[in-house]
Amino acid sequence: MTTTATTTTTNRVTRDFDKPLWRRVLLTRESAIVGLLIVVVAFSMMTVRGFAQPITLNYLLLDIAPILLIALPMALVMITGEIDLSVGSMVGLASVVTGGAVHIGLPIEVAMLLALAVGVVGGAFNGFLVTVVGLPSLAVTIGTLALFRGLAVGILGTTAVTDFPETWTALAKAKIAGTTIPYIMVPFLILLVVFVLMLHFTPFGRGIFAIGQSKDAARFSGVNVERTKFILFVLAGVISAFAGIYYTLRFGSARGDNATGLELQVIAAVVLGGVSVFGGRGQLYGVVAAVLLIGVLSSSLRLANITSDVIMVITGVLLILSVVGASALNWLQSRRRRINPLQVAATTA
Repeated sequence: MTTTATTTTTNRVTRDFDKPLWRRVLLTRESAIVGLLIVVVAFSMMTVRGFAQPITLNYLLLDIAPILLIALPMALVMITGEIDLSVGSMVGLASVVTGGAVHIGLPIEVAMLLALAVGVVGGAFNGFLVTVVGLPSLAVTIGTLALFRGLAVGILGTTAVTDFPETWTALAKAKIAGTTIPYIMVPFLILLVVFVLMLHFTPFGRGIFAIGQSKDAARFSGVNVERTKFILFVLAGVISAFAGIYYTLRFGSARGDNATGLELQVIAAVVLGGVSVFGGRGQLYGVVAAVLLIGVLSSSLRLANITSDVIMVITGVLLILSVVGASALNWLQSRRRRINPLQVAATTA
C-alpha cells in the first residue's frame, strides 16, 4: 500500500470556466463596479440637487473623456504586468506641441498631426527601454513622466497659447444633435469597440493575457512578448497625445502643466475596474464603469459643495477597499482550492 500526497498551486487565471455562466458574469469585480455605479447614480439623482439635469451629464462626460480614452490602452498595458506612468505628462506635451505649432503659424490640422507623432515617438521610447533594453516599466515611465513634463514646460515656459480656431474649440465642446452627449464620445466609442475586439476576440489579445499570467509560458507558446508590449506602449502614447489635443481644444489653452496628475486618475480607474496590478486579468467594461463611477462621485460631491480634497480622499478610500477586497477574495478562493494532503492520501490508499 502506497501513500501519495498531492499538492496544487494556485495561479492567476482570467476566469474559472468550470463555473456556471451566470457566476462568471455576475460574481466578478467588474459586475460589482457596474452595480455600484447604478446605485450611486440612482442615489445621486434622488438626493443631489441638480444632478439629474442634462447639463450635468454633458459636463461629466467632457471631464472624464481624457481618462476614458487613456484608460483603454492603460488597461492592456497593466494586464501584461507593466505600467505607464507617463501618460499624463504626454497629454501635457501633446498640448504644448499643438499650441506651439499653432502659435508659430502652422495650420491646426498640421499641429494635431505633429502632436500625434510626438505621442508615437514617446510611446515607442518607453517601449524600447522596456522591451529592448529590459528596464522595468515602473522606473522607465517615472523617468519619462519627468522628461515629457520637463519638455512641455521648457517649450512654453509660463506662456499659455490660447489663439486656437473657434471652429475647433467649439467642436471639442459640442453636443451630438438632439442629445446632451458631447462629440468626443464618438471617437471614444469607436476606440472602445476596437480595443474590446482586439483584447477579447483576437490571438493578440489572448497573448496579452498570457503575458500577464506568465511571460515565459507565453513566449514558449509562440507569443512575441516584446513586440506585444512595444505595440501597447505606442498605443498608450498616441492615445494620450490624442487626449492632449482634446484637452487643449476643450479648455482653449495650451500650457506645460496641463493634465498634471492625470495618470493617477487613470491608474486608479483601471485598478478599480478590476484589472489586476499583477497582470493577467481584466475586462474593459469594468474599467469603463470605474471611470464613470469616479466621475459620477466627483460630480455629485461637487454639487453637494464637498471640497476637492475630500473628493480625493473618498476616491482613494474606494480604490484601497477595492484592492483589499480583491486580495481577500483571491485568498479565500485559494483556500477553497487547496487540497488537504490527508484526504488525498485516504482516497489513494
